[in-house]
Amino acid sequence: MTDAELKRPSRRRFLRALGAGATALACGEWAAGETETPPRRPNFVLLLSDDQGWNGLSVAMDPAVKGSRSDWHQTPSLERLAREGMRFGRAYAPSPVCAPTRYSLQTGKGPAALHMTKAAPAFTAEDGFPLIPPQHVREIADSETTVAELLRRVGYATAHYGKWHLRGGGPGRHGYDEHDGDTGNQDAERFGGDNPVDLFGMTGRACAFASRQAAAGRPFLVQMSYHALHYAQQARKATREKYRALRPDAAQRDVEIAAMTEDLDTAVGRLMGHLDRLGIARSTYVVYLSDNGAGGQGAGSPLAGGKGRLLEGGIRVPMIVRGPGVPAGAVCRVPVVGFDLLPTFCELAGVGRLPDGVEGGSLTPLFADPQAGQVTRRRKEIVFHFPHYQGRGAGPQSAILLGPYKLLHYYEDDRVLLFDLSKDLSEQRDLAAAMPAKAAELKAALAAYLAAVGAQMPTPNPRYDPSKARQDRRQGGQKRPIGSGAASRP
Repeated sequence: MTDAELKRPSRRRFLRALGAGATALACGEWAAGETETPPRRPNFVLLLSDDQGWNGLSVAMDPAVKGSRSDWHQTPSLERLAREGMRFGRAYAPSPVCAPTRYSLQTGKGPAALHMTKAAPAFTAEDGFPLIPPQHVREIADSETTVAELLRRVGYATAHYGKWHLRGGGPGRHGYDEHDGDTGNQDAERFGGDNPVDLFGMTGRACAFASRQAAAGRPFLVQMSYHALHYAQQARKATREKYRALRPDAAQRDVEIAAMTEDLDTAVGRLMGHLDRLGIARSTYVVYLSDNGAGGQGAGSPLAGGKGRLLEGGIRVPMIVRGPGVPAGAVCRVPVVGFDLLPTFCELAGVGRLPDGVEGGSLTPLFADPQAGQVTRRRKEIVFHFPHYQGRGAGPQSAILLGPYKLLHYYEDDRVLLFDLSKDLSEQRDLAAAMPAKAAELKAALAAYLAAVGAQMPTPNPRYDPSKARQDRRQGGQKRPIGSGAASRP
C-alpha cells in the first residue's frame, strides 16, 4: 500500500464505519453526551428548498470564496448542519428550473434524458420566437423507477411532504407510503400566519412519521419538498418585522425573502431537533439543497445569471450533507449534481443493481475523502439542457462541465462561451476565441451526450418575424425585440 493510500480513508473502512459503535449526542448537538447504536441501515431525510440561491444562507458554501454566503439572511439551523456535516461548494441542481430537477432527483437521470426540461408549458411558433422549443414531458412516467420504490424493495418506509409538482398520479403512485398528494405551487398559497407555506405543518407530519418508524425499528426515507421560497410575502409577521428593522431601506421583496428564509430554517431546526430527541440523529443522513439557483441573494454575489439560465447563478445551489461517516465541518469542492443522490442512498441502503440509464454516481467516496475522493458516473462530463425561453434569459441553451472548464451553447445564433471556473467563477472572461481547441472539444462532447440520450432540441420557427416584438406572456415579461435575449452578455 502506498503512502497516499495509508493517509486516505479507504472505501471499505468508510462503509464498515456505518455500522460501527456508538457516539455522543447531547443537547441537540452532534458531538457529546448519551450514546446510541445506529441501525444496520441508515435513514435519509432530503430537505429540498425552492428557488434558493447558492449564497442564500448564512453559511458560506465555500469559505474560500467571498460572497458565498448571504450578508443578512440568518439560518442558524443550517449553520449547525454545516458544522456537523459537509458543505459542497460545487453542487449543482440538474436544471435551472424546478420540475426537471424534481424528476431528476427521483430517478437519478438528467432532465435531457427524461425529456422534462421545463416546468411551465413550452412556447409555440405563434409566440414569435426565433426557435420553437420542444414540447417536453410534463409528468413523471410510470415506467421510471424512483428512489422511493428502490428503497421500499429493501424494507424502507417512505414519505414525501410538500411540493410534488410532477403530476403522474402523485407520490403515492411512485413509491411513497405517506404524502400530501399531487401538489404544486398553488397548494402553498393558502398557508399563512404562523404556518407560512405549510412549513410547520409539513414538519409536524414528518416528525410523526419518523417517530412511528423509529418505534418500529424500520429505516425510512423522508423527502421534505418545501414550497419556500415561494409566496415569500406570507412569511411570519414577526420575522418580516425583524428584517425590516435590520434594513429599513431594503426593498420589500428582499425583506420577504430574508424572512421566509429564516422561517424555512426554523422548520429545518425543528425537524433536526426531533431526530435528536428520537435518538436517531447519528444514524440518519440529512441532505439539504435547492431545486435550482436564484442568482445572487445579497450584496457582492460572485455568480452571474439566475433561474432559467445555465450560468452558475441558475444552477449552482447550496448543498449540505450530515450523516454517518461524513466528516464534521468539511468542505468539498468536487462537482456534484442532484441526480447523484439516488445512487448514494441506494448504496448506503444496500440496494443492488440500479435501473438502466441512471446517470448519477455515489457520493460516498467524497464522504471518505472530501479532497481526493471522486464520483464515478457513466460519463465524466456533467450536462445541463434547457432548450427553452424563460424570462429574460438568453433563449434555448445547453452547458457542459468538464474539469475546471464550462462551455455554454446558445442555439439561436450557435454562439458558445467557454469559462475556466477555477479562475473565473463569475463567468466574465470568455475563453472560446483564445482556446478554440478546448471549445471545440467541449462542444462536440456536449452534442454527443445530447444525441446519446435522445435530447429534445429547439427547431427554427418558420413564422419568426424579426420586425415584430414578442411578449413573454407565460413568464410575465415585457415586450422587447425578438432575439434580444440571445444578444445579451452574461
